[in-house]
Amino acid sequence: EGAGAMGAGFGLGLGLALSSSAFIGSSFVLKKKGLLRLCRRGRARAGQGGHAYLREWLWWAGLLCMGVGEAANFAAYAFAPATLVTPLGALSVLVSAVLSSTFLNEQLNVHGKIGCILSILGSTVMVIHAPQEEEVSSLESMAEKLKDPGFIVFAVCVLVSSLLLIFVAGPRYGQSNVLVYVLVCSAIGSLSVSCVKGLGIALKELFSGKPVLKEPLGWVLLVCLVICISIQINYLNKALDIFNTSVVTPVYYVLFTTAVMTCSTILFKEWQHMVLDNIVGSISGFLTIVSGIFLLHAFRDMPFTPSLLPLFLQPGRADLHPPWSSADRHQSCQHQPLLPSEDKGSQSAEEEEVEK
Repeated sequence: EGAGAMGAGFGLGLGLALSSSAFIGSSFVLKKKGLLRLCRRGRARAGQGGHAYLREWLWWAGLLCMGVGEAANFAAYAFAPATLVTPLGALSVLVSAVLSSTFLNEQLNVHGKIGCILSILGSTVMVIHAPQEEEVSSLESMAEKLKDPGFIVFAVCVLVSSLLLIFVAGPRYGQSNVLVYVLVCSAIGSLSVSCVKGLGIALKELFSGKPVLKEPLGWVLLVCLVICISIQINYLNKALDIFNTSVVTPVYYVLFTTAVMTCSTILFKEWQHMVLDNIVGSISGFLTIVSGIFLLHAFRDMPFTPSLLPLFLQPGRADLHPPWSSADRHQSCQHQPLLPSEDKGSQSAEEEEVEK
């Protein structure tokens, strides 16, 4: 019965993670569509500090989709390990890319399509070899985890780096480098996942009849989660307004996954009981995702035209037979002269003299 309950919990967490990716991928496109409508109306853009998007219903629809997706993601973290749920966010890359090409006319070139496929394959490998996190079944054990010196150092580094990105790098490079604002979202997002895990444990205890509402840790985690999500929404809006959706989404996924895996490793000690093949599989899957994101990001402005193809693959060149075509090859074999080229030249000269 315990194994069946674990299997049911795993299936529920997997289904919630998949639905979360669908909603979140759609939310990127809806938000971008709303921001583009504001730009055509001449309103102040979000990338320049404007907040006119708050009066755009498409932006609110995107926010609603993201809220539903995050709620499903929240529930998935309560039933499955973070290193299983987070890599499935790669499916939101595929959803966003397909919807962007349909509704936003943001066409992906061949490199971008290969990059999306590699991201999906890499996330699948990571799910197969996902480490099993250490069991945390109560808020008391979660509090002990949060007091770990390694996690405290990690949290301080995240906060300091985020402040530097916001106040130092943002004004200088935020309009030209996609990594600035996306790094802020990813770093803060790693802390929000920790808050989500703690709140999921608190809800489980609440439903089981324990007096969780009297515990201050649950309220602290809730306040921290609201702050983290607010920061993520603000700077994700800036990144979406400035850069292409098909670039922001996968880059955000890779950086967010890296931050969450690092945070989960430090907080839950997930890698201590893993065998070597699972470690190699997880690293290989993540490197595959990084390779796909590199293809998508580095070659996004490179046009892939038919002229770059070989001649025999180019459209309109089918009537041009290359010299190695079968017809020419048979003809050359049937009519190949027996004499060398020098003799052929002398023979033609003799024929001209005879004619004269």
